[in-house]
Amino acid sequence: MTELHEHRIKRLKMRSMRRGIKEMDLILQHFAERKLEGMDDAGLTHYDAMLNENDHDLYQWVTGQIAPPEPYVALIEAIKNDLPGHCV
Repeated sequence: MTELHEHRIKRLKMRSMRRGIKEMDLILQHFAERKLEGMDDAGLTHYDAMLNENDHDLYQWVTGQIAPPEPYVALIEAIKNDLPGHCV
């Protein structure tokens, strides 16, 4: 059975705010609330795959401590650009 689009968005929003470290909870929750509903199925699949990555890696990618792997460069850049005041 295929997951309904609105259920998928709700699930991804929950996964975005229930991470392993609080910093990523805040960063990804902000992004998810503002951007997921505008994403197509391919974008949601890509975001879902990124959520499977380790939180410490994600944090280092978003903060620019290390470069993200090629498949996530554009998505990480979008997350960084969505931060209030680009504080990271």
